[in-house]
Amino acid sequence: MASARIIVTRPAREAARWVEQLGTRGHAAAALPLIAIGPCTDPAARAALAQARAHLDRYRAAMFVSGNAADYFFEQEAPLAPDAIAPSAIKTRAWAPGPGTVQALVHAGVPRERIDSPAPDALQFDSEALWQRVAPQVRAGDRILIVRGCSEGSAPGPGQGRDWLARQIEQAGATVDFVVAYTRGAPRLTPEQTALAHAAASDGSWWLLSSSEALTHLASAVPGLALQAARALATHPRIAQAARAAGFGQVQECRPALDDVMASIESAA
Repeated sequence: MASARIIVTRPAREAARWVEQLGTRGHAAAALPLIAIGPCTDPAARAALAQARAHLDRYRAAMFVSGNAADYFFEQEAPLAPDAIAPSAIKTRAWAPGPGTVQALVHAGVPRERIDSPAPDALQFDSEALWQRVAPQVRAGDRILIVRGCSEGSAPGPGQGRDWLARQIEQAGATVDFVVAYTRGAPRLTPEQTALAHAAASDGSWWLLSSSEALTHLASAVPGLALQAARALATHPRIAQAARAAGFGQVQECRPALDDVMASIESAA
């Protein structure tokens, strides 16, 4: 019996990688990016980003909220500024909440031994699991950099995201600096992608959801989409809750790793 198709809703670049990896493991998959990612274009934010990149050694650690944060922080397509530190020479610890961010950091040239992340068998890959690993590193007086994104069209500032980790760092006596490396926005779906969304809502496909924001964008991009018969794989309890609120008829939680996604689908077949 053929396995159900998997709809990958991650940003386009990540979705393409997932579709390829799932295909090599024998699963039919299609990309339906529900978050558009791009470089930060605000002049002040880009100046702050350049300063942080050039003086990364002033920080005890830099936390990258996602693979996109790592990609755009190091801007692999652009030459390093004369005063910037090459990733391979960085002594600052790099914190990653999950394996995708670890992979992006390694790809950028950060030595694997300088990267801290949740244990491979952690129940979740998130800030809480990361803090359990890195809390002993933080001392009073340290500076920690958090690299994250901001929503497209939002006012320039330190970016957006959950501040739980920043509060833990500050309670430990350290100072937190934020820097914006990329922007997130709503996708502009093509007619073919809209047709895919309608088909996947009722044909038994599994929607792989890795962001609550993606569900908000889905509601805007395909208004009135009936999801009562749709099935979702949510990679975090908060995302599962949002999927149920959005109307998905069946919601299953799984860890955001390829093997776990495959195991969840195969167990539900």
